Amino acid sequence: MQIKDILKKGVEILKENNIEQNNLKAKMLLSSILNKSKEYLIIYSDEEISKELEKDFFDKIEILKENTPIQYILNKQEFMGLEFYVDESVLIPQPDTEILAEEVIEIIRKRKLSKVLDLCTGSGAIAVSVAKFLENVKVYASDISNEAIKIARRNSNKNNVKIEFIHSDLFEEFSGEDKFDIIVSNPPYIKTDIIGTLSQEVQKEPLLALDGGIDGLDFYKKIIKQAKEYLNTNGFLALEIGYDQKEEVENILGKNGYKNIYSKKDLEGHNRIIIAHI
Repeated sequence: MQIKDILKKGVEILKENNIEQNNLKAKMLLSSILNKSKEYLIIYSDEEISKELEKDFFDKIEILKENTPIQYILNKQEFMGLEFYVDESVLIPQPDTEILAEEVIEIIRKRKLSKVLDLCTGSGAIAVSVAKFLENVKVYASDISNEAIKIARRNSNKNNVKIEFIHSDLFEEFSGEDKFDIIVSNPPYIKTDIIGTLSQEVQKEPLLALDGGIDGLDFYKKIIKQAKEYLNTNGFLALEIGYDQKEEVENILGKNGYKNIYSKKDLEGHNRIIIAHI
């Protein structure tokens, strides 16, 4: 089959199964399989594809039509201009989280901080970005999931940065002597009963990284309370939050003695991150 025919059939299958962005996803899939750009697919649309590559494409279309995120099929996602390996063991890094990473990098630069912890690191997107864009900063990253740690380590090697990884349920494996200038976290924050209403693609992502408890605040309560023991004097806590959690998280921070609390919005105008001083 020719490129144009393969794409046409792939898009039709995805459309029949109500897959959004079907044209884009079909092109992304074929581009990856051929190791060519999407522009190449247009310019050389009459090119014949081998039976082997054709089979690979339609096998993956079958996976894609089950609402599996294309990032898991291609095993990659871009974040902060860097490429990350992802699979079903970790959340897919999202553009909104870049706001958190950018703010943390800016704070470290301005304050000349030297030691940062990325709690609930997942794919390692935040930790790797901080290590990549800043020199002379010691970066630590932790997660409860062994699989996530493996993937985050893979991404640190992929992007040629040094990070110290710790397998830990929040601060469980840390000692009182472990102190950081800034602790950053994008913890699970979706309300338990909301998860079932999310898109089928999102529901393919690990529940462990989504479920924030009945009110969505379980991890904020734990992190905010415990982080004080692991922050240096005048240390910072930086958190990603759900679009409707600003007031609740600010209240938890205030009750725990944090000060200079401020938030920033995402590209859609929703409150997305909160920064606080201890």
